[in-house]
Amino acid sequence: MKKFTIIILNIISFILVFYGTTAMAQEAQAVAEVDTITVIANMIRWGGVLMSLFIMFGAWLLLRFVDAMVANFGRVFAERRMLLQKLNAFFHFGVYLAVIVITIMLSFQISREVLAILGGASAVAIGFALKDLVASVVAGVMIMIDRPFQVGDRVTFGGQYGDITAIGLRSVRLQTLDDNTVTIPNNMFLNQISSSGNYGVLDMQVVVDFHIGIDQNVKLAQSLVREAAATSRFVYLPKPVVTRVSQVTLHNCVALRVRVKLYVLDTKYEKALVSDITLRVMEVFEQHGIGPPELLFRHVAGEPLLTSLS
Repeated sequence: MKKFTIIILNIISFILVFYGTTAMAQEAQAVAEVDTITVIANMIRWGGVLMSLFIMFGAWLLLRFVDAMVANFGRVFAERRMLLQKLNAFFHFGVYLAVIVITIMLSFQISREVLAILGGASAVAIGFALKDLVASVVAGVMIMIDRPFQVGDRVTFGGQYGDITAIGLRSVRLQTLDDNTVTIPNNMFLNQISSSGNYGVLDMQVVVDFHIGIDQNVKLAQSLVREAAATSRFVYLPKPVVTRVSQVTLHNCVALRVRVKLYVLDTKYEKALVSDITLRVMEVFEQHGIGPPELLFRHVAGEPLLTSLS
């Protein structure tokens, strides 16, 4: 009986100590949270926060103004449009970084405690909440260094085709030929293939195909296509105009394909070049009696003539 009483007393003592320790720990945690909030409140410069908001608004206005100036100068000095857009992209990066540094310096009283708190908070945010954003920012820096494409390039990526209009810290903006603006996160370019048609220059190769019947004068057709391509007002003549002929199957019909490869003098005239050449070729084909592919039937002597496909 005495041993049983001692065991009961030990259990009661353990429970009291456990709950007492838990209560003390909770109280200490509450005090620590209050101290943390106090430290954070003391390290913020509220006047600097207001000034930082004005600086960010001013930086936004500055970037809008510079973008408008670059667009206007690009229309006036077409040959310098690529260079102006590249410089504008670097200017955007510089303004972003400067605003971030100035905002931190104005909004916080920099000390060891502040650096420790900011470092810990930044590590947690970067590790969890901002993982994709940081990946896009790092990818944006890699794009500026590796340069798989540049501002002004006409690229194909992820089923989208158009001109790169901006390379930002988080994303790349692409203007399609249908006048749609596509925003692509930078980190997508690290794992997928992108194709640049002009890579930093104004001219770009364009391929146009024409199909004629196998019983048509292919040499004449090739000559007419080449002449129409070389005399277009959108062609870039310092680079060659090449035509190739091959036999292909088109909708269950054997045809001859006349392919012309040429360079447009500016990427923005790509579709105008294709339309101009197509109209010219269709006109001269009609004048010389060159027809499109057709289903041809061969009649063998002595065999009945096929009159129905059923």
